[in-house]
Parts: sequence; structure tokens; C-alpha cells
Amino acid sequence: MEFWGVLISGVLVSWWVLSVNGANLPPCQFPAIYNFGDSNSDTGGISAAFEPIRAPYGVPYFHKPSGRDSDGRLIIDFIAERLKLPYLHAYLNSLGANFRHGANFATGGSTIRRPNETIYEYGISPFGLDMQIIQFEQFKARATEMYNQAQDPSEKDKLPRPEDFSKALYTFDIGQNDLSVGFRKLSFDQLRASIPDIINQLASAVHHLYEQGGRSFWIHNTGPIGCLPVNFFYILNPEPGYVDQYGCVKKQNEMAMEFNRQLKDRVIKLRT
Repeated sequence: MEFWGVLISGVLVSWWVLSVNGANLPPCQFPAIYNFGDSNSDTGGISAAFEPIRAPYGVPYFHKPSGRDSDGRLIIDFIAERLKLPYLHAYLNSLGANFRHGANFATGGSTIRRPNETIYEYGISPFGLDMQIIQFEQFKARATEMYNQAQDPSEKDKLPRPEDFSKALYTFDIGQNDLSVGFRKLSFDQLRASIPDIINQLASAVHHLYEQGGRSFWIHNTGPIGCLPVNFFYILNPEPGYVDQYGCVKKQNEMAMEFNRQLKDRVIKLRT
């Protein structure tokens, strides 16, 4: 397992590569990427399922709306570029999609734990991680069936090769919204007590994909949630001690670091 990280406002923003092939990692050559996550890696899922994300999102880089909650590329886009693969099409995007090199099941507002809110209340996606895994299973079964039945080579060109599922990179970028929901509904002590269950459900999803044949997993941790500007939409005059020297919500960043600590420990255990 390799580890990279950068310290941003006291929160270690990093990611872990979990390889079950042993310590001697092969060169990073993957025929496909299958991504699971929230808006941090959504390349068009929530936009396809509900109201499209409109301009000015996407305009500075893509020169048009791109289905991303961003003006430019996401980390998953840079990963695809580095692996010399095309940007991932969203699984829920039914028009013009090519899934030969993977699919993106992430949707903005997704959580690891099953949501009990509607998207119209707080923007929480109905496509939680468990649903994304179910969608992947359906996708894999259907894509394999269609590939094996296709007679025209042009039909196969847009479908993943069945043998590529075991060679693909499986990426996870999710967990931020679970903490955000907790900040709204729970005390910090209650949220801290819920973190092991959140981590367990993420680990179960990884293990399930391993049973499906996946062997290489890229797992992001969460970022400095307390530094998001949305925190100050409703709190204009925070009490003393509410923010740190960087102007970020101190307790929220502490919770993000605790989440990341437990996630790192679980990733190490997942290798066995």
C-alpha cells in the first residue's frame, strides 16, 4: 500500500492505494476505472438523474456545463488523464456514453450510509454507496451479456471487455456528506460514535467488489470540511473559538481528521 498526502489547514488530505496483489506493485496500467462517490467525483450522474447542472459551472475549463459541480476537472479526471484513459461517463447518463474504459457511479450528495432524507431537502442523493454497488453489479452483468452477444465489432467498442473487470482500478471518493449530515443532526460526540459504522460500510463495499473480482482499489479520505464556505451561509458572527486561525470551523475539521484516522486504519486491515 502506498500513501500520499498534503496538509491543508490542519487536515491531512490524502488517498491510499489498496492493492491486493502484494507489495511489489506493477506499473499503473489499468484498462478501466470504476468510480463510486459523491460530488467530489461526480462527472454527470446527479445532473443526468435530476435537473441538469447549468452554467457557469464547467464554462472556464470545458467551455460548457460538464455535469460536474466544478468549473474544471475533478481528481478523477486527472487520474484518468494520467492513466491515458478518457474521462468517465456517468452510469446514469443514457445518451452518448461509452463505457469501454469504465463507468462513474458517483452522484453529488451521496452518502456511505443509506440516506433518510430526500434530495429536495438538503441535496442528499438517493443513490447511496449501497445503491451504487447494486448499479455496478447490474452494469457488469448486462455489459458482459451484451458484449458476448454482440455480432458487430462497433457494438463491442463501447462496452467493457469482460476480462477487464478484474484488471480495472476501483476508486472511492465518499464520506464527506455523512459527516455533513451528522453536523446537522447529531452532537459531535454522537457523530464521533457513528464513525466506525460509516467506515465499516465503506469497507464492506470494497470487500464486496473484491468478491466480484476487483483487485486494485483507490480510496480517498475526506477533506477539510470545516473550510467550506457553505459553513458561513447561516453563521455570520461565529462565537469565539468556533473557527481556527485559518477561519475554518475547528470542530468540523477535527471530526474530519478522526474520520481519516479510522479510515486509514481500516484500509491497512483491508489489505489482509
